[in-house]
Parts: sequence; C-alpha cells; structure tokens
Amino acid sequence: MNSVNKYVLQALDNYPIYLEETIESLSYALSYDESNTMALCLMGRVYAEQLFDYEQAKRYFQEALAHNVRAVEVYPYFIQTLIDMGEYEAAKKTIKFALTLPGMPLAGIWLKKALLFEKLRKYKKALKALKIAKLENVDLDFSSSLKSIEERIRGKQEISKGSGRIRKKESNPDHK
Repeated sequence: MNSVNKYVLQALDNYPIYLEETIESLSYALSYDESNTMALCLMGRVYAEQLFDYEQAKRYFQEALAHNVRAVEVYPYFIQTLIDMGEYEAAKKTIKFALTLPGMPLAGIWLKKALLFEKLRKYKKALKALKIAKLENVDLDFSSSLKSIEERIRGKQEISKGSGRIRKKESNPDHK
C-alpha cells in the first residue's frame, strides 16, 4: 500500500469523529498526490458536512471530478452539496450524468433525485424517483432510510394538498 492510500484510509477511519486527525491525514495524502479523488472528496465532505462551507466543498468536489470525471465516490456528496446550495439546475444535470456512469451506486443517485424534487416541492416526482431508488437498492439498512424518506415526502404532500384547500377557503369571501 502506498503512502497516499495509507493516509486516505486513516482519514476515512477517523471521519467524522476525529476531525483534526481526518484533516491531518488528508493534508498528507494531498501533499503526496494532489489529484487523489478520494482525498479531495473527503475534504469536500468535511467542508460541506462539518464546516457548512459549501463553496469550498464544491471546489473540492469539482477538483476531484476535473481529475477523474468517473470518480463515482464523489457524485452523491457533490449532488447533495449542490442541492444544499440551492443550485438545482446544476444538481439536475449532475444527476443525469451520474446515472450514466458504470459502477455508480444507482440507488443513492436516485435518492438524490428524489431529494431534489422534494426541495422543489414536486412530491409526485420525488416519490417516483424514490420508487426507482428502492428498486435499485440491495442494502437492508438503506431500505429503512428510503422508507422513512418516503413517509416524510408523503407527509409533505398531504400538507401541501391541505394548504391548497385552506388558501381557497381564505380567498373566498363568501366562506365563513
């Protein structure tokens, strides 16, 4: 095992519990190989998930993909960052491309598509994407996550339907 992989594995082992050690290991890994997509991806995750510096996270993800556009490990986190930043068109295009990559864990990308539609309040489309994620999934733990996300989206869909009826009543001056 070369030094880069040793430090990347140390960083992965430490994340997210020991952030200082994670960043130290990533710094060593990137000093050996500044184009290591795993190290760049994990650094992006630190910035997105721990420091909430989405612009910096986005730069790390983009740099990783500039070195290897087929780095499947980057896409789920990059897409989530784009969604969190409200860059919905960029997220949509990235999802579309990610779904074409060989070796991509498709269930996770379909989940990101469902989350994107959820953010856009397109609940019917979100549930359709979630259905495909369920069909692509082969992980029991992930199945329970998908189920709880489906319940959340269905709940929002019901609220959305209900608020439409309330608005109609409020806008009708004859209704008391």
